[in-house]
Amino acid sequence: MVVSVAGFRASLSAAAPAAELDAPLAALWWAAKGKWDEAHRIVQDEETADSAWVHAYLHRVEGDLGNAAYWYRRAQKPVASDSLEAEWERIASALLGGERA
Repeated sequence: MVVSVAGFRASLSAAAPAAELDAPLAALWWAAKGKWDEAHRIVQDEETADSAWVHAYLHRVEGDLGNAAYWYRRAQKPVASDSLEAEWERIASALLGGERA
Protein backbone atom coordinates (compact mmCIF):
# COMPACT_ATOMS: atom_id res chain seq x y z
CA MET A 1 0.00 0.00 0.00
CA VAL A 2 1.17 3.51 -0.77
CA VAL A 3 1.69 5.24 2.55
CA SER A 4 3.34 8.57 1.74
CA VAL A 5 2.62 11.39 -0.66
CA ALA A 6 6.06 10.79 -2.21
CA GLY A 7 5.20 7.14 -2.77
CA PHE A 8 1.81 8.11 -4.12
CA ARG A 9 3.44 10.56 -6.55
CA ALA A 10 5.97 7.91 -7.60
CA SER A 11 3.10 5.55 -8.42
CA LEU A 12 1.93 8.01 -11.11
CA SER A 13 4.45 6.44 -13.49
CA ALA A 14 2.27 3.30 -13.56
CA ALA A 15 -0.48 2.72 -16.11
CA ALA A 16 -3.18 2.49 -13.44
CA PRO A 17 -3.54 3.19 -9.72
CA ALA A 18 -2.68 0.46 -7.23
CA ALA A 19 -5.61 -1.90 -6.82
CA GLU A 20 -5.72 -1.41 -3.07
CA LEU A 21 -6.40 2.34 -3.27
CA ASP A 22 -9.87 3.34 -2.15
CA ALA A 23 -12.11 5.38 -4.46
CA PRO A 24 -11.04 8.88 -3.30
CA LEU A 25 -7.33 8.08 -3.67
CA ALA A 26 -7.82 6.32 -7.00
CA ALA A 27 -9.70 9.37 -8.29
CA LEU A 28 -6.99 11.70 -7.00
CA TRP A 29 -4.43 9.49 -8.77
CA TRP A 30 -6.29 9.80 -12.09
CA ALA A 31 -6.67 13.55 -11.56
CA ALA A 32 -2.89 13.88 -11.20
CA LYS A 33 -2.54 12.07 -14.53
CA GLY A 34 -4.85 14.62 -16.17
CA LYS A 35 -7.65 12.08 -16.58
CA TRP A 36 -10.52 14.17 -15.22
CA ASP A 37 -13.31 12.01 -16.64
CA GLU A 38 -11.87 8.83 -15.14
CA ALA A 39 -11.40 10.53 -11.76
CA HIS A 40 -14.91 11.96 -11.81
CA ARG A 41 -16.47 8.62 -12.78
CA ILE A 42 -14.92 7.03 -9.68
CA VAL A 43 -16.19 9.55 -7.10
CA GLN A 44 -19.46 10.79 -8.58
CA ASP A 45 -21.58 8.04 -7.02
CA GLU A 46 -19.59 7.57 -3.82
CA GLU A 47 -21.27 8.75 -0.61
CA THR A 48 -18.25 9.32 1.66
CA ALA A 49 -16.99 12.71 2.78
CA ASP A 50 -13.56 11.84 1.38
CA SER A 51 -15.07 11.23 -2.05
CA ALA A 52 -17.01 14.48 -1.80
CA TRP A 53 -13.74 16.31 -1.05
CA VAL A 54 -12.05 14.86 -4.13
CA HIS A 55 -15.22 15.54 -6.12
CA ALA A 56 -15.06 19.20 -5.03
CA TYR A 57 -11.43 19.39 -6.10
CA LEU A 58 -12.29 17.93 -9.51
CA HIS A 59 -14.98 20.53 -10.13
CA ARG A 60 -12.54 23.22 -9.07
CA VAL A 61 -10.06 21.84 -11.63
CA GLU A 62 -12.86 21.95 -14.20
CA GLY A 63 -13.59 25.58 -13.33
CA ASP A 64 -17.14 24.86 -12.12
CA LEU A 65 -16.82 26.70 -8.81
CA GLY A 66 -20.53 26.58 -7.99
CA ASN A 67 -20.58 22.80 -8.24
CA ALA A 68 -17.27 22.62 -6.36
CA ALA A 69 -18.78 24.67 -3.51
CA TYR A 70 -21.64 22.17 -3.22
CA TRP A 71 -19.20 19.27 -2.89
CA TYR A 72 -17.03 21.13 -0.37
CA ARG A 73 -20.17 21.52 1.75
CA ARG A 74 -20.91 17.80 1.38
CA ALA A 75 -17.33 17.06 2.48
CA GLN A 76 -17.61 19.53 5.36
CA LYS A 77 -14.46 21.26 4.11
CA PRO A 78 -13.87 24.95 3.44
CA VAL A 79 -13.80 26.01 -0.21
CA ALA A 80 -10.16 25.92 -1.27
CA SER A 81 -8.53 29.13 -2.41
CA ASP A 82 -4.92 28.04 -2.79
CA SER A 83 -3.39 26.57 -5.95
CA LEU A 84 -4.77 23.36 -7.40
CA GLU A 85 -1.38 21.74 -6.82
CA ALA A 86 -1.38 22.72 -3.15
CA GLU A 87 -4.91 21.42 -2.72
CA TRP A 88 -4.06 18.11 -4.41
CA GLU A 89 -1.11 17.75 -2.04
CA ARG A 90 -3.26 18.58 1.00
CA ILE A 91 -5.95 16.07 0.05
CA ALA A 92 -3.43 13.35 -0.74
CA SER A 93 -1.61 13.96 2.54
CA ALA A 94 -4.83 13.83 4.55
CA LEU A 95 -6.15 10.70 2.85
CA LEU A 96 -2.84 8.86 3.01
CA GLY A 97 -2.19 9.95 6.58
CA GLY A 98 -5.45 8.61 7.87
CA GLU A 99 -7.07 12.01 8.51
CA ARG A 100 -10.53 11.45 7.16
CA ALA A 101 -12.98 14.11 6.08
